[in-house]
Amino acid sequence: MSSRLTGVKVVLVDDDPDVLEAMNTAMTAEGAETTTVADGNEAVRVCQEATPDLVVLDMMLPKRSGFLVLEKIKGYERCPAVIMLTANEGKRHQAYAESLGVDRYLLKPVPLERLLWVAAELMAARWAGSGGGGGATGSPAAKKARAKKAESDAGD
Repeated sequence: MSSRLTGVKVVLVDDDPDVLEAMNTAMTAEGAETTTVADGNEAVRVCQEATPDLVVLDMMLPKRSGFLVLEKIKGYERCPAVIMLTANEGKRHQAYAESLGVDRYLLKPVPLERLLWVAAELMAARWAGSGGGGGATGSPAAKKARAKKAESDAGD
């Protein structure tokens, strides 16, 4: 069984309970330690308290938009990687998210396998960028993700 995200702390933020459940099931199956929230204010609170490695963030949320959540959590000293999900195809929204520091911007519907691959890739990149330093980005899961990517690249 694959475990690309073992030990990675992930906060999943979406106001659609079905989307949230599907993402949670997929992430936990890959070994992630997940917390799920359904509104922007709760997302900020959880990110402040839990110091996640990764946040998967819907753009349109009740109480506080995904943009405002992104702006807040990217201001933290130990800010997580953030994948923003949206059904909005507007390039201005993507440019704004990128200006706030989003790590990846994905259009819904996102196949779960793609989401998992992007999450593992971000964690591997963070680990490589930290020189193997602590946290989940230096975890065996991050090493596995890098090795798997290297194997697939070698096969091309």
